[in-house]
Formats: sequence, C-alpha cells, structure tokens
Amino acid sequence: MGARKSIRAEKLKAEKKQKAIAVLRNCPTSPRKMRLVADIIRGVEINKALGILHYSKQDASARLEKLLRSAIANWEAKNEGERLEDNQLCVKEIFVDNARILKRIMPAPQGRAHRIRKRSNHVTIVVDKMVNSNKNE
Repeated sequence: MGARKSIRAEKLKAEKKQKAIAVLRNCPTSPRKMRLVADIIRGVEINKALGILHYSKQDASARLEKLLRSAIANWEAKNEGERLEDNQLCVKEIFVDNARILKRIMPAPQGRAHRIRKRSNHVTIVVDKMVNSNKNE
C-alpha cells in the first residue's frame, strides 16, 4: 500500500473511532412511516432528540428512541475516558432503507384475491460530536 493510501486509511480509522453506529434490522414498520420520524431528529442534539422521540405519538418513535439509546451506549463504549455530559453529541446521520416485504393474500369479492404487502425496514443511526461553527466566540 502506498504512503498516501495508508495515511488516508489511518485518518478514516481515527474518524470511525469517534463515531458510534447502531443498526435496527427488519423492523416491521413501513419505511415511509419510519422516515417521517427519522427526518425530525436528523442533526439534532441527542438529549433534545430523546425528548422528541419520547413524547412523539407515532409508533416508530418508540423504536427509534431505543435505537438512539443503543447508539449512545456504543459511543460510551468506544470513548471510555470521556464523559457523555462533557461532549455535545448529535445525530450525525440517520437513514431508513427498505427491507423484505411479506406478501399476503386477502380474500376479495366474487372469488378474487387482493395482495397485501407488509413492508419492513432497516434503520441506521450514527452518533458523533457536534461540530461548532462559532469556535472563536
């Protein structure tokens, strides 16, 4: 491996150490419904995001709250010497992907059948330190 490549690899490894990732697979909620909640907390500080999710009425918010707590625990495990209160963490990335679709059949009038698609999704949350643009002030 060349010098440039190894330097970049070390830099990426150091960045990855700061980030904490939590993944929820095969969640039996429609991706569209989950994205509505995920869009609300994207880029928000973690304490505020936990409050938003805790008091939200949507069913997906309970699952996302549990996943966010897992991401925070992963960050604490990676950064043992640092305290959570001293660092300002935020939801750096959150994305919802389609998962498998269970196809079922519902009886319809006159001997017909309608297909029901039960959708599910995968959710990934990345928690990282908040970047302050006003460091000089």
